[in-house]
Amino acid sequence: MGKIKILISYTIYKNETSTEWVTFVHGAGGSSSVWFKQIRDFQKHFNVLLLDLRGHGDSKEQLKSAFKQKYTFKAIAEDIVEVIDFLKIESSHFVGISLGSIVIRQLAEMHPERVKSMILGGAILKMNFRSQVLMRLGNTFKYVLPYLVLYKFFAFVIMPKKNHKQSRLLFINEAKKLYQKEFIKWFKLTAEINPVLRWFRQKELNIPTLYVMGEEDYMFLPSVKQVVANHVKTAELFIIQNCGHVVNVEQPVIFNEAVIGYLKKR
Repeated sequence: MGKIKILISYTIYKNETSTEWVTFVHGAGGSSSVWFKQIRDFQKHFNVLLLDLRGHGDSKEQLKSAFKQKYTFKAIAEDIVEVIDFLKIESSHFVGISLGSIVIRQLAEMHPERVKSMILGGAILKMNFRSQVLMRLGNTFKYVLPYLVLYKFFAFVIMPKKNHKQSRLLFINEAKKLYQKEFIKWFKLTAEINPVLRWFRQKELNIPTLYVMGEEDYMFLPSVKQVVANHVKTAELFIIQNCGHVVNVEQPVIFNEAVIGYLKKR
């Protein structure tokens, strides 16, 4: 575990025969444990770096002194850059899920030379009407309701079907480990989400990008289809059937095969 000047916690799984790195970035309320179905398969081909974003997983310990300031996507992306600098990783492939996809896109915006490719699972590129309403509700009640009540409600709206249950429970169980204060800080991030996403939709980076989406990810799939149609130079879309928002948990075999196949060609 990294402690020297590093604000967030990380774990490494080395592959002695490879110089390539794959860095995994979880979503809000999750932790690096959401990648448990990826580690073994990816480690066969790459060096693997797992991160716990600030306030999540093992990064909670460093909270007290380190994270007094307001959270921004830039600050969260810089946390990751600190880790890869510390580990002397010049560039890496990045795999993200849900809100982690926004953090990776932000990092690529700031340090494109560090990002070999982006794998954006359950990517969030636009908040549709339903998600805008959710955010407003959350903002109204964030100081009143216990955050777990809000989080469970969000989890059900984003992952409503029976086959989404495992993902839903995993995220709710991880969210239980957050502090209420921490949840509110992350929730306030959503205030800056619309202008950030608008910019990402407009601007295509010169970095190979694979979107991996569940066909039942009703809230986020339509906007991803639109962006992929516009970003023809770099973007590809892989849709997993009978799958919701958290593609790497719901359909890990298909997810791992598609992503590893894609990365091998880079």
